[in-house]
Amino acid sequence: MEEKYIELLLEKCIDKQSKILFIHYQKEIDNFIQKLIKKAKDKGISEIYLDCEDIYKTHSLLKESTEKSILESKYFDSSIWDEYAKKNASFLIMETEYPNLMEDIPDNLIALAAKRKRETRPIYRKMVEKCTLSWCIAAYPGKEWAKSVFNNEENSEEKLKQAIFTTCMLEKENPLDCWDNHLNKIQKLMNVLNHLNLTKLHYQNSLGTSLDVYLPKNYQFSSAKDQKVIVNMPSYEVFASPDYRKTEGIVYNAKPLYYNGKKVDEFWIKFVEGRAVDYDAKVGKEILKAIIEGDDTSCYLGECALVEYNSPISNLNITFGTTLIDENASCHLALGAGFAECLKDGLNTSKEELTKQGINSSKIHVDFMIGTSDLSIIATTDQNKEVVIFENGNFSKEINEKANQC
Repeated sequence: MEEKYIELLLEKCIDKQSKILFIHYQKEIDNFIQKLIKKAKDKGISEIYLDCEDIYKTHSLLKESTEKSILESKYFDSSIWDEYAKKNASFLIMETEYPNLMEDIPDNLIALAAKRKRETRPIYRKMVEKCTLSWCIAAYPGKEWAKSVFNNEENSEEKLKQAIFTTCMLEKENPLDCWDNHLNKIQKLMNVLNHLNLTKLHYQNSLGTSLDVYLPKNYQFSSAKDQKVIVNMPSYEVFASPDYRKTEGIVYNAKPLYYNGKKVDEFWIKFVEGRAVDYDAKVGKEILKAIIEGDDTSCYLGECALVEYNSPISNLNITFGTTLIDENASCHLALGAGFAECLKDGLNTSKEELTKQGINSSKIHVDFMIGTSDLSIIATTDQNKEVVIFENGNFSKEINEKANQC
């Protein structure tokens, strides 16, 4: 199925009009990347830039670093991303996880290195925010990641590879058609949600979640399919950006959060007037604190995403340990930045005006999973009418019927 995966990535996850491809990946998966390069050249890609990272070198450098040395190091400078963004290259970011590798690195150094990488590619970031650049994040397994997911079982790397391929519908006879059909269904659900004129979503489940998330006027649900490519592979979500100033209540996580190689679990967050005013975690509280206190508005929400509990990823009953896949097994929220495309005409609106309309402008964006088999989401419309959006963890019968009529 590896050949099918490469075909899917090149057909659905990069802009076929661009002849330039930028690939970020870990050194460990070089064999897979070489196969992908060969196929890309066969399809007419004329220039390929390989941004290869050796995570073990990164770990060694961080272990010996100070804040000053990180800020001065060329290793954490990502300005090459801007050079290729200016060329309108397609960006393919291949994720490979390394659980617990960074456990002995101080959180402030990890955060600073990530911040430096982010801030040295402002052109790339701006083009992503404005949806004028082709980019996609996908996954490919490594040995340590596979051992972590499957508890050192025999053939764990092959098992993880097959699980990732299943999440991408590669076991189907024609995955490309399957993704077209899936995205068509997602589009119909988005159309229904966007025409209901919703003002509020109330989340509730047996974990203790009781949360009111308010949507801005002229909200717009979106998906990981923009005008050109699928930006996350796999993707099963429809998402909106809430009015970051208005969230009220408490929410509990349903799956672990992995952030910069570290785990946060069994946590809750309480919101008042949009702000996370209290929180706790049995695992990784300091990491959660660093996220919430990352900048002036990282303590507010930037995304509310709807994903059915009865979904291809959730049904595998595997915690992958990467947000890319785990968020697509569960309804989730995100602390930090919102999305311009989640407001009507938002892509043509200044950042200042987006903020005025309730779109969070934080420099970070961290998803955490809250969906359960008993999650209910009851929405309120601008006519003060209640509409059941989710029941028992999935889209309600009413929403599905409306979508089928589209």
